[in-house]
Amino acid sequence: SRTDPALATLKIGNSVLSLDSPARLFRSPVPRIKWRKLDGPQSSKWIGSEPLLQIQQAGFEDEGTYECEAENAKGRDTHQGRIIIHAQPDWLDVISDTEADIGSDLRWSCVASGKPRPTVRWLRDGQPLTSQNRIEVSGGELRFSKLVLEDSGMYQCVAENKHGTVYASAELTVQALAPDFRLNPVKRLIPAARSGKVIIPCQPRAAPKATVLWTKGTELLVNSSRVTITADGTLILQNISKSDEGKYTCFAENFMGKANSTGILSVRDATKITLAPSSADINVGENLTLQCHASHDPTMDLTFTWSLDDFPIDFDKSEGHYRRASAKEAIGDLSISNAQLRHSGRYTCTAQTVVDSASESATLTVRGPPGPPGGVVVRDIGDTSVQLSWSRGFDNHSPIARYLIEARTLLSNQWKQMRTNPVNIEGNAETAQVVNLIPWMDYEFRVLASNILGIGEPSLPSSKIRTKEAAPTVAPSGLGGGGGAPNELIITWTPTLRDYQHGEGFGYIVSFRRKGSQAWLRARVPHAESLHFVYRNESIAPYTPFEVKIRAYNRKGEGPESLTAIVYSAEEEPKAAPYRVIAKSVLSSEMDVSWEPVEQGEMTGVLLGYEIRYWKDGDKEEAADRVRTAGLVTSAHVTGLNPNTDYHVSVRAYNRAGTGPPSPATNVTTTRPPPKRPPGNISWTFSGSTVSIKWDPVVAKADESAVTGYKMLYRQDSHSAPTLYLASKSQIDIPIPEDFTHAFVQIRVTGPGGDGTPAEVHILRNSGTSMMVEDSGMRPAPHVVVVTTNSLLMVALISSLEL
Repeated sequence: SRTDPALATLKIGNSVLSLDSPARLFRSPVPRIKWRKLDGPQSSKWIGSEPLLQIQQAGFEDEGTYECEAENAKGRDTHQGRIIIHAQPDWLDVISDTEADIGSDLRWSCVASGKPRPTVRWLRDGQPLTSQNRIEVSGGELRFSKLVLEDSGMYQCVAENKHGTVYASAELTVQALAPDFRLNPVKRLIPAARSGKVIIPCQPRAAPKATVLWTKGTELLVNSSRVTITADGTLILQNISKSDEGKYTCFAENFMGKANSTGILSVRDATKITLAPSSADINVGENLTLQCHASHDPTMDLTFTWSLDDFPIDFDKSEGHYRRASAKEAIGDLSISNAQLRHSGRYTCTAQTVVDSASESATLTVRGPPGPPGGVVVRDIGDTSVQLSWSRGFDNHSPIARYLIEARTLLSNQWKQMRTNPVNIEGNAETAQVVNLIPWMDYEFRVLASNILGIGEPSLPSSKIRTKEAAPTVAPSGLGGGGGAPNELIITWTPTLRDYQHGEGFGYIVSFRRKGSQAWLRARVPHAESLHFVYRNESIAPYTPFEVKIRAYNRKGEGPESLTAIVYSAEEEPKAAPYRVIAKSVLSSEMDVSWEPVEQGEMTGVLLGYEIRYWKDGDKEEAADRVRTAGLVTSAHVTGLNPNTDYHVSVRAYNRAGTGPPSPATNVTTTRPPPKRPPGNISWTFSGSTVSIKWDPVVAKADESAVTGYKMLYRQDSHSAPTLYLASKSQIDIPIPEDFTHAFVQIRVTGPGGDGTPAEVHILRNSGTSMMVEDSGMRPAPHVVVVTTNSLLMVALISSLEL
């Protein structure tokens, strides 16, 4: 072990200090280097590692003795040294510009930090300053005794060490002034209240400080029981009466000269509270007015202020609870609306003029629901109960009548009232048992107090606890099943919620047997999330009924068993096919299909319905379209067919296992489509209470179905329901009311292939009869034609849109 006098000397503020270890000179094997500070903790500013230690932003706290330790297979050695931190001067306290009175004393101080410790010297107007006569220089202090005008000047203090120098400058101004009241004269008119007190300052500008005398008129004032002249020249008069009115003059004098200033004291009537506020008790939410009336000198303005527990009331920030009740000058009543608990306290009314004030106080007590109980503690934790204790909160001036206990679980943020023992918790109680809890459940509890005025704020929640485990008490629900592959029995249930698991290791026990047999089979299904069990056995025939039961278990035991349910094993596809299938074309794109059902005795499962397959002649059955029915219906209406097309149709029964064999296929040909051309050349005439409408007959083309008649939709206006008229010919008479003004009419052909394209007209009538003809068949696009005669205005809208 060796010690050097110093490893490094650093000027503070350097960014990085580096320490090198002599171990750098070691030969192989290379030693392992460790650094430590012997006289203090290791700094977080250390960076780098062996053999070079670096310290970022080194400061005085890094000064001290450091040791490096080198160790390898051949031995161990240490090396010590010190780090010394230096710093240039930095001011801690400096002088500032100063104005001082002639003849007064002055002390200036300059304090600087640094290492080595800096020396401080003084300069006056750039020249060195040393102790002499009235001036004493002592390091960083400069003292003046009995300042003279010649002491004025620019002064500097200089702090320096070997790392640098800093300067601080200030100007000293020594003043010699005769007393002068121009800036601060005595107030010209001085009002004062009868029986009150008045303070009259005398503050002339003077250097040195002036001697002050007061007179009333020609009478020199001296200190007495009612008159006080303070050291700074202020005049105080107490218990003022009318006889104190008059002129008051302040005389000020120093060796530079003298001056005086006069004010006139006027005595006014004192302010008095004539109707003081009265103490009161109210309930939360009620309103109250605190009265405050005052008398005052009529020549002065009176203002009222209110405070609560010595804090002024800010009417603009009272959220509407406080307002002034009167605009009259001598009345300062305070109205309190919708009082809250925070409004309780001592209210002070102050009536004030510029010369005096008067105050009176009253206490307001606001009664309300209790405050929150405190310190809720849970103990004696069981599986369905806990013991709760708490401390009483504030009763808010109305006795606590009873307590309520609420709880919430990890599954819900909703607080719910809990059952307790005793059922009703009296207001003087501080403990109760909470019962009917869920085993193995996390709870928080809180307590609420109530009185005649309502239920108060709840306590803070208790710490979270978990009730102890217990065996399940509820059987799983939703027991059922069925379906699956051949030779399978599938049993299903609804997974049990966390509330009913009651402990770790939760699972299910399923019991089942063929209906009519004696022995039960049991299976354990672990995990609360499980929702089915599959039993496979080659001996299980299709659609065999089983009796099934289920119960829950956890590591504390088994729960109750559910009621027995009947569940069937997997079904088999239907073996029989429907028969007597009949398909009949209804319209050009629709057909009706009917059949005779399969017998239920031929089913090995539950019949869900029938599947109709239909395909065009020439197509394969695999490409058939399909329509399914539900239940036991034996007919179906099929749409979306192609007109004038041959189809093959077959029907199959289906259940959950699949689709059965097909019926023998039957054939059907859809009818030709209706004529595309709408009725044209529509005309109409009015005759009394009827309108007669005619049009050109529509003749079907070779690839269209025959026309068997016409359909007309008639609507009196755009909001009424249309009326359907059927016509075998191309003309129809429609009854109309006497006040008929207009109507909407649609006409289209009908036949075996369905309804054709409509033509639409809009009829308007003024009087008399007339006719308009429009060939709608020649104009497929919608358009409007307007024809005006001397007796009728008609608008015909020809449209290809169906209603």
